[in-house]
Amino acid sequence: MPHLESHTVRRIGWLRAAVLGANDGIVSTASLIVGVAAAGASSTSIMTAGVAGLVAGAMAMAAGEYVSVSSQADTERADLARERMELATNPEQEHREMTAIYVARGLDVELASKVATQLMAHDALSAHRRDELGISDTMTTRPVQAALASAITFSVVLPYLSSSSCWYPLLHLCGLFLEVHFSF
Repeated sequence: MPHLESHTVRRIGWLRAAVLGANDGIVSTASLIVGVAAAGASSTSIMTAGVAGLVAGAMAMAAGEYVSVSSQADTERADLARERMELATNPEQEHREMTAIYVARGLDVELASKVATQLMAHDALSAHRRDELGISDTMTTRPVQAALASAITFSVVLPYLSSSSCWYPLLHLCGLFLEVHFSF
């Protein structure tokens, strides 16, 4: 029977990158704009600095996210290669590991051994991937997706920068935030 519910966890990889990108984009760009404005720069200079900060920040966030998620993917591949080798050279030990995992989850030893036997007979590497290493299909790392999500959300305020009418309310809000934050 197909699973009809849609779960948010399937989006966790790009969602995490998007939230981090948006947060960094707002904070760093607002800080840059406030700093340039506080120095008495013209509105053109403020806008130029803001756009440059958004573009550079989006590229840096995308590169950082790509490297980070790629490193995770490399680690997962290395663990799977090791697991594949262990399954080929010592299947009995791998069966004992799986049995112990299922016992730790609450099954009695006999049932845990049967579950391990049946799952390993079907697809031993997938069973170890999921139950021993904790790598699931829904959590598979996707470096390009994470990089794009981070870059796009970092620069999500880019359209607002095209209007100079956004600068003064933005600067006013930043000033209010700083005043409230440092008054306590």
